[in-house]
Amino acid sequence: MSPPPAIRLSGICKRFGTVQANDDVSLEVDEGSVHGIIGENGAGKSTLVSILSGHYTADKGAIELFGAPVKLTSSADAIAQGIGMVHQHFMLVPNFTVLENLMLGMATGQILKASRASVREQLLEMERTYNLAVDPDGVVEDLPVGLQQRAEILKALIRGGRILILDEPTGVLTPDETDRLFESLAVLKARGVTILLITHKLREIMAITDNVSVMRQGKMVAHRKTSQTNRQELAELMVGRTVRHVANEVPAKPGGVALKAEGLSFIEGGVRRLDDVSLTLREGEIVGIAGVAGNGQSELLACLSGIKAPHEGIISVGGQTISRAAPTDPKRMRRLGIAHVPEDRRREGLVMAFQAQENAVLGQLQEARGGRRWLLATRRMGARCAELMGRFDVRPPDPRLRAAGFSGGNQQKLVLAREHGSHPKVLLVGQPTRGVDIGAIEFIHARLLELRDQGCAVLLVSVELDEILALSDRIIAMNAGRIVGEVDGANADRGTVGLMMAGIATGSERKERVA
Repeated sequence: MSPPPAIRLSGICKRFGTVQANDDVSLEVDEGSVHGIIGENGAGKSTLVSILSGHYTADKGAIELFGAPVKLTSSADAIAQGIGMVHQHFMLVPNFTVLENLMLGMATGQILKASRASVREQLLEMERTYNLAVDPDGVVEDLPVGLQQRAEILKALIRGGRILILDEPTGVLTPDETDRLFESLAVLKARGVTILLITHKLREIMAITDNVSVMRQGKMVAHRKTSQTNRQELAELMVGRTVRHVANEVPAKPGGVALKAEGLSFIEGGVRRLDDVSLTLREGEIVGIAGVAGNGQSELLACLSGIKAPHEGIISVGGQTISRAAPTDPKRMRRLGIAHVPEDRRREGLVMAFQAQENAVLGQLQEARGGRRWLLATRRMGARCAELMGRFDVRPPDPRLRAAGFSGGNQQKLVLAREHGSHPKVLLVGQPTRGVDIGAIEFIHARLLELRDQGCAVLLVSVELDEILALSDRIIAMNAGRIVGEVDGANADRGTVGLMMAGIATGSERKERVA
């Protein structure tokens, strides 16, 4: 007789108001396997794993773990049953050490020192068992993102986790950190840990999972052995139609210079984050910035958008010159025709407690004011937001819903709709599809190409090399804050761009980079 599955969900239903988030969902996950759950943003994946991790209680249905029925009414219940959840946005205290974060909720005695020693010993044993080394005395906010995620995994395991749920685990990781995560997951699987992987990245599903289940509009629509399916079938199951791969197939027609940066340098914390960066953006082209996160791309976006002032160099845009001696701010840059889709939509692109209609006018309040000078015309705001939501397929299309109530992909579409709708001369866009499902990726890519074809200059920063290759008319690679090479988008390949990302210049050596 075969052993019972590690997880069996039967007829799970969950409703939020008028939204049926989970509709009669059933799932079985084999013990000691990696099982993927995929689906578009808003398909019900996060609700399902929130029920499994005790954050929500199902309205209907049954849960069995290792053959035994269980009731999970809180996260404490889930932890007691051996379920550990690693959220997309880490749940660590930034100014605590790794050890202190692991101790939260685990201190067992009145003498804290004894508990600290006990947890340290357990942590070292976990590191040896699962090959998850991390400095226990390292302060979380000082650690690379990959090690912060490792600390989250250890936090789940040290509490007795036999089932590990990972929600979009690679959304904030570099390619190298992703590879290391997958190596760790392989070790965990070999040690008998059951892993439930929630992701939208089909490449990763095919690379690491044993089985995959597909959700659409709150329902479970398919189960497949990974070895017996492919990315195209899974994509079509996710969205319920044939998915068109959006690529830059029409040659750009670059026009005049829209923005020019010369010799930009930016220093922070004693480190030169940008080092003598020069580039030119022309109307009607997409320039992709390739590079591993942390190599100056974020600082470049911040300087070009007016958030930060460069220490050296100048920016020329709209007949104006910006420098350390003549600084600017985001408001002025907007007036010069520069729109900005920031890399972190939650911290920099949206006010999560604001309604969608309020977020839709951030930076554009002039259009939202009514007859009185400082009053907002809420009816006009709502109508404008509804129109943007319709054009960009934001779901649910409710202008009064707070930003926190939307899925990550719909939050991203709301930000892009706002910036796209300002009819910019230059669009600075950072990580446009981070944490976004394949249907939304297709949509966002199409809108960026549409904007380019309307004459906008687009600067695209992404750690997704496939995205850079698919969309860019020119590709510039950054390493250690410097531009190390440039290639024409039509002739670029992963090998060439990868070498440049590693700091090996293979493209043009000119400091000023113009197609």
